Amino acid sequence: MKLRIGLSTCPNDTFAFHGLLSGASDRHGLDADFALLDIQELNERLVRGDLDVAKASFAQALSLGGSHGVLPVGAAIGFGIGPLLVAPPSRDAARASSRAGAKHDERPDERSRVLSPGPGTTAFLLLRLLLPRATNVDHVRFDAILPAVARGEADFGVVIHEGRFTYQQHGVRCVADLGELWERRTRQPLPLGGLLARLDLGADVHRRVTAAVRASLDHARAHRDDAFATMRRHALELPAEAIWKHVELYVSDFTRELGLAGAAALVAFERAARESGLVERGLPPLAILRA
Repeated sequence: MKLRIGLSTCPNDTFAFHGLLSGASDRHGLDADFALLDIQELNERLVRGDLDVAKASFAQALSLGGSHGVLPVGAAIGFGIGPLLVAPPSRDAARASSRAGAKHDERPDERSRVLSPGPGTTAFLLLRLLLPRATNVDHVRFDAILPAVARGEADFGVVIHEGRFTYQQHGVRCVADLGELWERRTRQPLPLGGLLARLDLGADVHRRVTAAVRASLDHARAHRDDAFATMRRHALELPAEAIWKHVELYVSDFTRELGLAGAAALVAFERAARESGLVERGLPPLAILRA
């Protein structure tokens, strides 16, 4: 069986998968094809069944508890890693948006046009959970959000990935850190995304994938220059400093081993989403796979 494995083009994923992508680390007997995609594309392809194992938003994972589980490796969980809510550089720019004349404030309301990186993303779930008045949301690819907000085409945008490091270069203002709001509410690190695997692959495949990804991550940490070459191929527009900042922020101890603290953060995330009615009733809870 050849596994179909999906990961994002973000530096934290290409760093963790460097050993596997380059063939330099132990695959633990796995035969795999890799697809590198935008996070919302990964969410959608996982739901369609196009991928066997994939990095996915934990928000999307909550809808897949009956068919998929979270592998204890590859996660982006931590403090200070959350999406940012940004606004145009000035109130005048905000008033020039497509909904001319509407009220602009430092927090979105029902009339504010908000851009989100996708309906399955953790960023969108956090927006709905923490700022429930933001109901006028359009979903666009994550890298289109900052330019659109800077042009005054929307009142707010939720930025993820490298946008956390580069938003000031677009002249926009950060008006809220959704990760910080989450941390204040729960006293837990924020679970952004992780590796999901089909349950019917079986425990042996789950163990092999977990071991292979850990070996790949360990190889990247031991061969940073080689890993940088892999990251650079998929992040051509990012300067080296931003690439390494991305790795330092999103690749943590949780990435190598989810552990009890990571599992507790996931439980808190799922509980908050379910209690707020943001998860369809009757869906099975999300399983953390042992490997």
